[in-house]
Order: sequence, then C-alpha cells, then structure tokens
Amino acid sequence: MTSETAELTRPAPEESLKIVPARHPWTWAAALVVAVLVAMAGHALVTNKAWDWPTFASYVFQKSVLSAVLLTLELTFFGVLAGFLLGTVLALMRISRNPLLRAVSWTYTWVFRSVPLILQLLFWYNLAILYNKLSFGVPFGPSFVSFDTMSLVPPFFAAGLGLALHQAAYAGEIVRAGFLAVDTGQREAAAALGIPAGRQFRRIVLPQAMRSIVPTAANEILSMVKGTSMVYVMALPELFYQVQVIYTRNGRVIPLLLVATAWYLALTTVLSVAQYYVERYYSRGTQR
Repeated sequence: MTSETAELTRPAPEESLKIVPARHPWTWAAALVVAVLVAMAGHALVTNKAWDWPTFASYVFQKSVLSAVLLTLELTFFGVLAGFLLGTVLALMRISRNPLLRAVSWTYTWVFRSVPLILQLLFWYNLAILYNKLSFGVPFGPSFVSFDTMSLVPPFFAAGLGLALHQAAYAGEIVRAGFLAVDTGQREAAAALGIPAGRQFRRIVLPQAMRSIVPTAANEILSMVKGTSMVYVMALPELFYQVQVIYTRNGRVIPLLLVATAWYLALTTVLSVAQYYVERYYSRGTQR
C-alpha cells in the first residue's frame, strides 16, 4: 500500500471522535420537581374531603345547571355574532377616507373599551328609566310608531345587546389589524390585473387577514364565554348565577363552584379545538 493510498483511507480526526450528546441535568431536575408538584396537587384534589366530589357529581348534570349552560351558550353566540358584525363595520369605518366615519368609529371604540362591562349591562338593564318609550318617525319631527322600552328590551335581549356592543369595540380593532396586515401591494396588483373589488376581498384580502384575525378573535370568544357571568347582575339564570342560587340554598359552596368551573373548562376546551382547525384551514400554503 502506497503512502498516498494510506493517506486516503485514514479516517478524518472528527470521524474518529466519539460523539457524546450534551447533558442537561438541571432540565431533568426541574422536570422532576414539576412532576412531584403536579402529583401533590392531584393527590390534594382527590383526597381532600372539602372538595366534596359526591355533591359535585350530583349537580354537574342537573337539569337547572344544563339549562344555565344552554343560556350561557345562547348569550355567547348572540354577543359574538352581533359583536363581530358590528366590529367589522367599525373596522371599515376606521380605515375609511371619510374623517367623520373615522371619528365616529374611534369614539365608539374609546367609550365602550373604557366603561366596564358590568356598568354597560346595568345601563341597558335600566334603559326604561332613561327612556320609557322609543319612537320612530321624522328626525326632530313627529313620530309615527312608538314602543314601550320595558317590553321592547327584555332582560335577555338587554344582556345580549350589552355583550355585543362591548364586544364590537374589541372586534373592530381585531378586524382592522387583520386588514392592515395584508400587503397593499397585493391589492394594487390585483386591481392592475382587472380583478373585481369583491373578488379581491374574498380571494386575496380576507384569507390573509383571517390568519391574523382568528387567533385574537378566538381569545375574545373565550373571554365572552366567561364574560357572560357578568349578567348575574340582571338575575338571568346563566351558569354562574344558577350555581350561586343552588349553593345559597344548600350551603355547598365549593362543589357548586367546581360545577361552574368544570363547565367553563369544557366549553372553552371545545372552542379551543375549533380554533385549532380554523387556524389550520387559513394557514394552508404557509406552513411546511
């Protein structure tokens, strides 16, 4: 064997070294500590009799609780649907070239984000004190039709209206941020190609805007599920109010609070799963 052949067959210095993975002992130590804490928390939940799990099991699927869960879903659906429809209008007004539309949208957002939700609900609940009748007719002139406010705005509608108007202030900013995230160059290119404005919005602007809108909008929807508990001030039998009524009668505060907690967790978990699939749908073509 010549010296040149021996030189070619000799392993490189890095190939002759044994590769040893980096050790991370503190990571494993931290994981062990976390595992012990989780086990301790689980043991405390199971063994502590103060949680009163039998009472929890007897009330979690009670008819009145299920009715309260249904009412919570109805309020959430009403508030989210009406809130995002109005929020989209506010977003379009905010990015409009008309200064009056921009000023009205900004003022609405400022007011409804500044006033706490519970105060807004109380104002709508007591609307009949401010205006006992609503009339429709010529502006600043005679009215043709009038309605009694007490019958026109029942507690459920007042609660849904308060939730929707509050939600619209946040939804408008979410939608506006999604529209602004789309590169204006793409819209200019689509216009140069002669694509109609409606198709530009449906096929170019909206799919890209939804990638920014969906994650934040999902957070707002989850907050709305929990925000419906504020309507207890209207004595509407939603989930939180109903468990309060029950534990006021029987004195089982902790297990009834656990019932409400379990249902809120279940509802938000289902919505989180839906959020995952919606995000994946609008992320097509961007994830590899």
